[in-house]
Amino acid sequence: MKNILILFAFLTLCNCSNPVIEHGKKIVIAHRGASGYLPEHTMEAKAMAYGMGPDYIEQDVVLSKDNVPIVIHDILLDDVTDVQTKFTNRSRSDGNHYVIDFTFKELQTLNVTERFSTTSAKQLYPNRFPINTSSFRLHSLQQEIELIQGLNTSTGKKIGIYPEIKNPKFHLKEGKDISKIVLQILTDYGYTRKKDNCILQCFDADELERIRKKLHSNLYLVQLIETPFETKKLEHYATYANGIGSWYKQILDKKVNNKWTFTNLVSNAHKLNLKVHPYTFRADDLGDFDSFKEMVDVLLYQAKADGGFTDFPNKMLEIISKK
Repeated sequence: MKNILILFAFLTLCNCSNPVIEHGKKIVIAHRGASGYLPEHTMEAKAMAYGMGPDYIEQDVVLSKDNVPIVIHDILLDDVTDVQTKFTNRSRSDGNHYVIDFTFKELQTLNVTERFSTTSAKQLYPNRFPINTSSFRLHSLQQEIELIQGLNTSTGKKIGIYPEIKNPKFHLKEGKDISKIVLQILTDYGYTRKKDNCILQCFDADELERIRKKLHSNLYLVQLIETPFETKKLEHYATYANGIGSWYKQILDKKVNNKWTFTNLVSNAHKLNLKVHPYTFRADDLGDFDSFKEMVDVLLYQAKADGGFTDFPNKMLEIISKK
């Protein structure tokens, strides 16, 4: 009987791989929604992204004062909202306004706009949605999950979520365990296993390992990595994560005679059964590429990454559909 139970547990674990990730298709992750077209992490950007048909839509998560997970890229409010004019006396000693110092009700009074420089007040990407126009608001993780799940019900699609836990050490210093709060919400909405349509990501390696080993999450986990990066760390990541999210330039080596060569990051990750989802594919920020098509082709098909985060989901999907 004991052997049967062990075998059952093993088979259950083996059947928990995410079907979208594991079947070999290049996956498209809508980075902060359709953020190339509408202000990032707004419900409008998420709805537009959904209509484009990506595999996943990303949610960066930060806690409010009253422990509501807010979908926003940073722990700061200053470069995507009008907090400096709405709450003039609520900044910290560094002059910044922190999400964690405001209740969810207060945060919902802010206008969200295209990302801008707090020094020059100019928007970061000048040809995107005009700054300080229309009306956009912050929202909670729960609200976005309900939007995506509701659209999955009404359209018959199966688009997943790809939340990122932001700056967990900062939250712990503030007395809040963001990972526990987020995991509970994901559980409440039916995301508990690797085969569920949810990928959880974090830059903090200690925290992502804690999520797997101490908080006992069986979700599909992706370890985000920054530069500089030591390839030898991959072996450790493989003990708790299912994939990595790297800056796309970590995959590139150099371009000689119009041909790219690559680092061993993707090949080494694949040897450890880690998927690779580089960030960020931007049609208006090509770096050393001549076109968005070249960027997608080089990183996904020549370097053999498994998918990627993009501000322009429709453009990436169009290129992939022609392969």
